[in-house]
Amino acid sequence: MARPRVTEGLSREEAARRLGVYGANAVAQERRTPVWRRVLQQLRDPLIVVLLVAAVLTLATGDLPDAAVILLVITVNTAVGVVQEVRAERAVAALSALSAPAARVVRDGAECSVPAADVVPGDLVLLGEGDIVPADGTVLDAALLLVDESALTGESVPVEKTAGGDGALGTVSAGTVVVRGHGHVQVTGTGAHSALGRIAALMGTAPGLTPLQRRLARFGRVLAAVTVALCAVVLALGLARGQPVELMVVAAISLAVAAVPESLPAVVTLALALGARRMADRHAIVRRLPAVETLGSVTVLATDKTGTLTEGRMAAEKLWTPHGEATVTGTGYAPEGHVTRDGRTVTATDAPDLAALLCAATLCNDAALEPPPDDGTPWRAMGDPTEAALLTAGARLGLDRGALEAELPRVAEIPFDSARKRMTTVHRTPGGGMRIVCKGAPEAVLRPTVLIDTPDLLSQAATRAEELARGGYRVLAVATRDHGGTRPQGPDTWETGLSLLGLVGILDPPRDTSRTTVAACERAGITPVLITGDHPLTARAVAARSGIVARADEVTTGERIRQGTAGELTALRVYARTTPEQKLDIVQAWRTAGQVVAMTGDGVNDGPALRRADIGVAMGQRGTEVARQAADLVLADDNLATVVAAVEEGRRVYANVRRFLLYALSGGTAEILVMLLGPFFGMPLPLLPAQILWINLLTHGLPGVALGAEPVAPGVMRHPPRPPEESVLGAGLWPRILAMGAFVGGVTLVTGVWALETGRPWQSLMFLVLGATQLGVALGSRARPGSLANPFLLVAVATALALQVAGVYLPPLRALLGTEPLPPTDLVIACALSGLGHVVMWAQRRLTGTSSPAAGVTCVRRVPRRRPGRVRHVGRGGR
Repeated sequence: MARPRVTEGLSREEAARRLGVYGANAVAQERRTPVWRRVLQQLRDPLIVVLLVAAVLTLATGDLPDAAVILLVITVNTAVGVVQEVRAERAVAALSALSAPAARVVRDGAECSVPAADVVPGDLVLLGEGDIVPADGTVLDAALLLVDESALTGESVPVEKTAGGDGALGTVSAGTVVVRGHGHVQVTGTGAHSALGRIAALMGTAPGLTPLQRRLARFGRVLAAVTVALCAVVLALGLARGQPVELMVVAAISLAVAAVPESLPAVVTLALALGARRMADRHAIVRRLPAVETLGSVTVLATDKTGTLTEGRMAAEKLWTPHGEATVTGTGYAPEGHVTRDGRTVTATDAPDLAALLCAATLCNDAALEPPPDDGTPWRAMGDPTEAALLTAGARLGLDRGALEAELPRVAEIPFDSARKRMTTVHRTPGGGMRIVCKGAPEAVLRPTVLIDTPDLLSQAATRAEELARGGYRVLAVATRDHGGTRPQGPDTWETGLSLLGLVGILDPPRDTSRTTVAACERAGITPVLITGDHPLTARAVAARSGIVARADEVTTGERIRQGTAGELTALRVYARTTPEQKLDIVQAWRTAGQVVAMTGDGVNDGPALRRADIGVAMGQRGTEVARQAADLVLADDNLATVVAAVEEGRRVYANVRRFLLYALSGGTAEILVMLLGPFFGMPLPLLPAQILWINLLTHGLPGVALGAEPVAPGVMRHPPRPPEESVLGAGLWPRILAMGAFVGGVTLVTGVWALETGRPWQSLMFLVLGATQLGVALGSRARPGSLANPFLLVAVATALALQVAGVYLPPLRALLGTEPLPPTDLVIACALSGLGHVVMWAQRRLTGTSSPAAGVTCVRRVPRRRPGRVRHVGRGGR
């Protein structure tokens, strides 16, 4: 009788908890925020609160047109924010996609297939090659059972499982893959009690605010308070001069609207969207839009090893025989490549010792290489990747496996056993004799009981094997013996009296781009660190090859972290044998030290750390669905160099936000100065409320949004990242805003005084000059002046200037704005004065030595490599 579903009779939440990985998406569905709550969250922004108060007061005074404009701005900004949040929401995990859709179990003495979610503790599960393990369990029976656990542990090499084995050797975990053999497993843990379920629990924390969101929130609160205070001053001064209460209330409200850069959400959204599109063109897919800017803030890049710094495959790279050494070159499992010795390429004919070594390694082998179909995909390894690497090395020397097996067919074997650590095969020779081939770990083969070679040769081989192991290689020793008879004696005699052919050094080779990528990170002021579940020796070797550390640098392990003997985590650069929980601890330690952390990974074990990091980066090709769903950024090409390109885009986004703030806040400052100081020069109300709103609409509209599309400034990746806690207006931006605001306000006031003294329509002239000069500042704010890199800005400025002039000459707009037409000479004077905004912005850049109008960051001096977590501010510099 079939068992009932494990979730029957349970609530949805409890069922999801029980099923763990299978119910992760159900929990995510339950946690989705209602739309009304999202709208309220948007309306709580300090800048929006100022606009809401202004709208209410405007309605109270009966100024319906101005109220409509303010409410339209609030509606558009809120809608943009809500849509962005909905698009950015992702499930906490997609572990169900990783799980086997069905499992073969024995129930009531009969074999049956059930959904993987229905597997319960006590079930007997049948595993075969290619199966995904549906639950944690104990191995009861195994025949050459080899399981790929890289998604959980980060280990490059599959692990052999045996019945009754100690610890991990006798157990399997949910989500791992059987690459060879078959076995019977009794289920001990499912859902939340499985390895995947425990990882799912670690991923329950929602991501926090990005650095830009935190900076803008602080900025919004400060700006809101300053704006309200200044508007109160303007209102009080007007009332003291005897101005009508209603007029001054409307003027104060209009000034508040003018001081608030309400286009900021649109500018940020456009900059992020354009950054996401550019990243997609460079093979980086953005899953959470604010993450685009976060990349520009990254100070620490924590990278996984397998498939990220390395190619994610095994390669036989070093060959040693008693006659000399050789190196195997080439990428992937394709036979294309060479074997070189003493700087020249050799073949099987040129190097009979290497031919004998790789011939034996090819014969004593159960793997296979699958050639690609016609779709351009690479060669694939079938079976143990280590054995596939031996086949590839033999092919690159020119050996034909098919011909070898035809000439020396296998007639018997002793399979690999984790206790013996070696494998032996017997082959019939053309002369009717037998050849025994044995390969295995050096400590299992380089023994006097196995080999008949001299003690000096065994010592020499053992020394070289140890050197290769310290270099991060997995070393195999290969030996052989020929028998003249038709069959040697019993298997207990097969592994004696052999002659050593040589050693093979195998590793997961670093990517060709890993060293250049790490160097690019160093130049950009980003500290790279390696976090892996692999062996410490392997981790150190890969880190040294990639340029992360020197070979003498210390490598800590998960065991030392667990025992509390690892010391300060941010003082290290390589972390080996780490668990998912320890990866979380490492990432959090860097974040607690004030760093902005980007974490790359591809396995299930990387999921929690990807979610905890400020920016999670997953591999798109070889990465698990868990890693992709937990990440903010997915690399479609699995190339770490793409992260550097994404960092450049992130810095461009942040520079454009600062560029807009410099432009918008300097204009708001100018408007406030004009309204505050104008009465002291004989102008009771320098600008009407409608005129302020019109200027604000034109300058903060299309030109402001267009600034968000500015290209990246030259040399942006030759500077360190900005300090994580630096204000969005920090690094000298506030003084520049005040200086530009004072200049624009001064030009406007001088123009008004001159017009007042000469009997010209001074208010209309001030209205035109104030708006046009701000547009000149927009042109001077370009990242690449004199180029056509952003034609949208040129069109936006021209359109806004035309509308500003229309406000003085078109009768319907004159009636709305209260302006008067100007003589042609005054129009020419106003347009000429507007060019001063561009000139002064250019001069300011030259005087401050900044590379872009929004530049000016606090440089961060890189600390010694042994203690990269400490940061000191040492001065100012341009970005």
